[in-house]
Amino acid sequence: MTEIFETHAHYDDERFDPDREEILENELPKAGIRYVVNIAADMASVKTTNELTLRYDYIYGALGVHPEGITDLGENDIRAIKEIAVSNEKIKAIGEAGFDLQEGYPDKPIQEKWFRRQIELAKELDLPLVVHSREAAADTYRVLKDEYDRRTDRKNGIVHCFSYSSEEAFKYIKLGFVIGVGGVVTFKNGKKLKKVVEDIPLEKIVLETDCPYLSPVPFRGERNSSLNLPYIAREISEIKGVSFEEVCRITFDNAKQLYGIR
Repeated sequence: MTEIFETHAHYDDERFDPDREEILENELPKAGIRYVVNIAADMASVKTTNELTLRYDYIYGALGVHPEGITDLGENDIRAIKEIAVSNEKIKAIGEAGFDLQEGYPDKPIQEKWFRRQIELAKELDLPLVVHSREAAADTYRVLKDEYDRRTDRKNGIVHCFSYSSEEAFKYIKLGFVIGVGGVVTFKNGKKLKKVVEDIPLEKIVLETDCPYLSPVPFRGERNSSLNLPYIAREISEIKGVSFEEVCRITFDNAKQLYGIR
């Protein structure tokens, strides 16, 4: 069976409450989902992500706070994230952290303050960074270049749910980041991401679902899960003109190396 690495999931989300145990204990392992990294988005999910890593051997974690959750964030929270990350060797990254410049989100200076603070923590713990960036290509690159320009000899993290141009993708790659590709690559209106996949090396791509969000075609609009990763891998294989197995193998190795899983 072809093994697949899920680099970005939210299995502590309430939408998995009815059948979380069945999915994680039975369905994903049977489907060849070898590793999952569950990603925290707020302080509540820092706790629940940590709990998932302790319960399931194949689940690892990233701890951080999404731009939507930073309003009440404080240094005590950063210390709490650090304490968990230091005590649990299955915490493999900091994030998701970054910018979201949609209307209704916290002001950009506040987002930048906590983005940089989480980058500082990632560096302190020598962990990769999971970056959330929506409608914020220039600001995200500005901060990452400022923080990581002298660290291009290592893999610094993932730009998750990538939504920008090929030109932007190569700029992030130069800073030591890989590109997270999910269900949008299967959408008819996902032409920009399809072009990115066509242009960048497969060695710079990792697979993700962002479940329960962003289900690929033919399940668009439904609750997503890692069971849908093969649809993403097959789309990439068609775009790149390589086999499904090669896409899974190379992205698997990319993710293992990035997250330091042996």
